[in-house]
Amino acid sequence: MNEEIKVLLVDDEKLVLRSMEKSLLRAGFDVESAANASVALTLFQQAREEGVPFDIAILDLNMPNLEGREDPNAGLQLLSKLLEVQPDFAVVVLTAFDEVERAKEAVRRGARAYFVKGREADLIALVESIVQA
Repeated sequence: MNEEIKVLLVDDEKLVLRSMEKSLLRAGFDVESAANASVALTLFQQAREEGVPFDIAILDLNMPNLEGREDPNAGLQLLSKLLEVQPDFAVVVLTAFDEVERAKEAVRRGARAYFVKGREADLIALVESIVQA
């Protein structure tokens, strides 16, 4: 069933990205990854144009922004862009323990949830519950 769920995974930390990507792939999701906001936005737009849009995005908060500069709010900017294009789009923001307040801000701005990095098994359950809601 999860192979029908298309996930856009965005994080600039290669090891974190690869670990989450492996977990999601093993769970049967169709995953495309991006290391920054600019690449993520391009993948999102291409998928929509090709008629195979993403079902959900998982976004890091602190990564290179749309201009390619490191930005602690790049994830929030990307969240706004994605929801501008598709207001009902499901987005989960990734956070480290010290970024929980910013993650809560992302939820106030329209993200469906936030997730503390390092608990991939719980991430799979969260993605499934959001997409199936």
